Amino acid sequence: MYFKIQNPIDDGWYADPEARFYEGKYYIYATKSRPYGEQLNHVCFVSENLSDWKRIDDTIDMSTFPWVWQAVWAPTIVEKNGKYYYIFASNDIQNDDEVGGLEIAVSNSPEGPFKGYLGKPLVDKFYNKAQPIDAHLFKDDDGTIYLLYGGWGHCNIAVMNETMDGFVPFENGEIFKEITPPDYVEGPCMFKKDGKYGFMWSGGGWGNGTYHVSAAFCDTPYGPFDNYQTILETGDSTIANGPGHNGYLYIEEKDMWINVYHRHKVGIKDHNARFMCLDLMEFEDTFKIKPVTMTLEWEYDDGKITIKK
Repeated sequence: MYFKIQNPIDDGWYADPEARFYEGKYYIYATKSRPYGEQLNHVCFVSENLSDWKRIDDTIDMSTFPWVWQAVWAPTIVEKNGKYYYIFASNDIQNDDEVGGLEIAVSNSPEGPFKGYLGKPLVDKFYNKAQPIDAHLFKDDDGTIYLLYGGWGHCNIAVMNETMDGFVPFENGEIFKEITPPDYVEGPCMFKKDGKYGFMWSGGGWGNGTYHVSAAFCDTPYGPFDNYQTILETGDSTIANGPGHNGYLYIEEKDMWINVYHRHKVGIKDHNARFMCLDLMEFEDTFKIKPVTMTLEWEYDDGKITIKK
């Protein structure tokens, strides 16, 4: 296997990536990083080899969301029974009386177009003080699909029902359980490795160099995630700053993990100037992630990794 990554993978301004491998292709879904009123759809990058990426604009059929007028943010996707369910944030709602929140759409293809599934938002209120933004869908080994989400320093988890149009209550009757880890601001992301749940999240300020990613491991998807570490930050980098809101790709046949994230370029002051990047995510031991090195270019060739710049 050979591939070469050139960061960023596109010169456009994109953010909040969710990465997946479906039907023999790699997909990265992302926010169009513009002023809120111009954030009216998403973009998707598709590759068969990780080196060459094709951009698909406007992955959502927004005519099926007539109540959405701004801040179409942070997509997430999961496959279930041959369909692809797609959740995203809308309208940057500030209280329970405003319209919007987390929307859900569906498609027969991972490339979309994704059409409205409910005719209304999936989550339209603040639960446990979490703003309904930054959703992440995680499918466990037994097929259970979890929804993680939340801004304003609070993170919730819920279990999707079989028809993906609502939630399975917990034993105490609650729908949303708060699992906020230390240093959490937004951007939750979960994976499973060797029987444990890895949880990644973003802290700091998204528009500046303080943005960063932390990670922790736990025996359950509910935490606690107190054993956390910072795995992606500006540090002493001279090529980029403010990395965060990440997803990941796992290449099973090579047991390789790739951190997919956005970052700012040094010298560009606009906080919306965020760029899509992929860098290697390695482990010091089974449940400790090495600090991710931001690069401009690197390649993988039959087990050999070379950082070019």
